[in-house]
Amino acid sequence: MPADPQRVVAIARRWLGTPYHDQASRRGAGCDCLGLIRGVWRELLGPETLSVPAYSRDWGETGCEEVLAEAAKHVLIRIDATGAGTGAVVLFRMRSGAIVKHCGILTAPDRFIHAYERLGVIEEALTTAWRRRIAFAFLFPAAATES
Repeated sequence: MPADPQRVVAIARRWLGTPYHDQASRRGAGCDCLGLIRGVWRELLGPETLSVPAYSRDWGETGCEEVLAEAAKHVLIRIDATGAGTGAVVLFRMRSGAIVKHCGILTAPDRFIHAYERLGVIEEALTTAWRRRIAFAFLFPAAATES
């Protein structure tokens, strides 16, 4: 059973204005895109059920394994990306043929929140350019389960 999408959005909006900081996940202090998702998880569901290994800024530039998507499958509810709506976690391919390495949360059919380098956590339009990069979509569960 998925979490209430309006609650997910309300929690995500509390993170707006948080500065961008690689590998961080602390509201108001700093986070990257994954740190935003992790922080929303903690506020929504409690302690994280997966540990996140250290990663470099270029972690998704090489290789063919969908590391982010595979990890998400263990704790989130996978849905069809074309049907993703408010409250969904979306994973983006930042260039054609690359693995997914960016994520955000849909706040409306045409808007999303994400942590972006130099800008921090922002809510912006889900433009055609962003929409075509979506490769996977997930929902937060109503309750955490051990993976």
